[in-house]
Amino acid sequence: MNLFLKRVIAYILDFFVVSAFMWIFSYLAYFGINYYNMFSIYNYLIWILPIVTILYFTILEKNIGATVGKRLMFIEVRSTRQARAIRRTRAPLTYTQAFIRSISKVYWFPIIIDVVLGKISGNTRILDKISRTVVLNENDSRFDVRRSRNSYY
Repeated sequence: MNLFLKRVIAYILDFFVVSAFMWIFSYLAYFGINYYNMFSIYNYLIWILPIVTILYFTILEKNIGATVGKRLMFIEVRSTRQARAIRRTRAPLTYTQAFIRSISKVYWFPIIIDVVLGKISGNTRILDKISRTVVLNENDSRFDVRRSRNSYY
């Protein structure tokens, strides 16, 4: 399976994970926001969904290098920046890089534009190029699931 198809499937799997978080949040918030008007919760979810989505992608990609969907598809996010101390290793992924990658994943329409612009520029996504990150497949020699926290390349 090629990397682009794995990334699409991983994004769909991550959509289900974020949806599960949102379902739990809406169920708990239902009692706190307005118990007698149960449909008023939907006015708040449109503002909470982008925050939860960006936090989910940013925190997981920064801390473990992949989201749940990426782990299931055996792909990983890495930084393409060089480490300052040792030129042969890659710098760790920063929160800024992970945040920039996550901006277009909020709703379906921005990610489609991101992919189209990325294909035009020769990358998979334009925000991968801007954030200086790359998504590696399990067949890539730089990919190692059992890597330690100190090795980034």
